[in-house]
Amino acid sequence: MVPKGSDLLGRKVTVTIDRPLGSAHPKFPQSVYPINYGYIPGTKSPIDNEEIDAYVLGPTTPVETFTGTVIAIVHRTDDEEKLVVAAAPIPAREIERVLHFQEQYYQHTLTVL
Repeated sequence: MVPKGSDLLGRKVTVTIDRPLGSAHPKFPQSVYPINYGYIPGTKSPIDNEEIDAYVLGPTTPVETFTGTVIAIVHRTDDEEKLVVAAAPIPAREIERVLHFQEQYYQHTLTVL
């Protein structure tokens, strides 16, 4: 069975980074990623049938992969979930602050471990 985003909260995962820190968004080049962003291989989003996307919090340089714990889930209204992966817990307020660059465009709620 392929895990869903909610199945992964609290689990250790490895994220493959396809938008490293400092890279431009492919559709909106004026938007630059202040964090590493990628996907979790072997998962599948029910919205787009692609692997589940994940924000990686912690590394201050671009990375190719990152292994950490799913510490939160961003539940977008009328869109797919995004996972938040880090090496240690981070307060919800700090997660919201860091993800504001992207999540400001979506109505969402945040479930934190």
